[in-house]
Amino acid sequence: MDATVAQTPRDGIESDNTGLPSAYARPVQSTGSQIVELVVLLLGVAVVALPTMFFVAKESWSTEQGSHGPIVLFTGLWLLWRQWPEARAVAQQPSGTKVALLLAFSLSLYTFTRITQIVEIEGYAMYACLLVVLYSMVGHESLRRLWFPLFYLAFIFPPPETLVAAVTLPMKIELSKAAVSLLHTLGYPIGGEGVKIYIGQYELLVAAACSGLNSIISLTAISLFYIYIRHQAEWRYAALLGCLIIPVALLANFVRVLMLILVTYYFGEAAAQGFLHNTAGVVMFAVALVSIYLADEAIRALWLRHAGERAGGLQND
Repeated sequence: MDATVAQTPRDGIESDNTGLPSAYARPVQSTGSQIVELVVLLLGVAVVALPTMFFVAKESWSTEQGSHGPIVLFTGLWLLWRQWPEARAVAQQPSGTKVALLLAFSLSLYTFTRITQIVEIEGYAMYACLLVVLYSMVGHESLRRLWFPLFYLAFIFPPPETLVAAVTLPMKIELSKAAVSLLHTLGYPIGGEGVKIYIGQYELLVAAACSGLNSIISLTAISLFYIYIRHQAEWRYAALLGCLIIPVALLANFVRVLMLILVTYYFGEAAAQGFLHNTAGVVMFAVALVSIYLADEAIRALWLRHAGERAGGLQND
């Protein structure tokens, strides 16, 4: 009887089921080598990320406009952890040349912004470096599966102030005009001139009264999180609901402006700029979240009714 002798592959080389080294065999890394590579990678990420994150936390998260940063960070990491198994299942290592070029560009941009300490650009440059590192580990398809958590995490960084000012200034002026017009119609002694609002013996600046518009980024981030968690499987409906984010943010800020004007009129300027000013900010967020929820419930009912009628029509045909 012929005996089949099992050939043992050489150390460090993968083999096929014949016992001979495969034509596509590759060296098998030892556990020790993998640990060393992981430690080096984590140290590199920490060197790039930690200084910028401390800078962002100090310069942005301590302000009203950036106070959403920690919430977005933790909820975004939770989303990544939740979707990581699905992304890892399709992971594929990309071309080393492409990774090297992307990393060289992102690190160059990060180094420049780090030296100049432009926080609005530094944060995004650092984040680009982290995305390149993640891309080098899992490839394009995995990043595509993680698109929303990765996009959502970008909200932890403050956008350029010049861009925010250019976008929100016309909104501030229109909101102040609307608030003055409404209160004037209700019989309050109020008027407006340029960037100033006069009510009784008090004078408010439009920029101060409408400062909540600078938090439109915060409202957008929280609203997107709500929409994604509840309706991620229905992208058409989620997109429709996403179109309401800006109108809802404007409504919430309009309520904030009315509150500050009325608090100034009844309790004085000091009260409006003190504790009640912060309370108005909390009310603004509450109004925005409740408005998104109510809009969701109302539109959802119409959406389901329309979908049911459409399905019934197709069956009849």
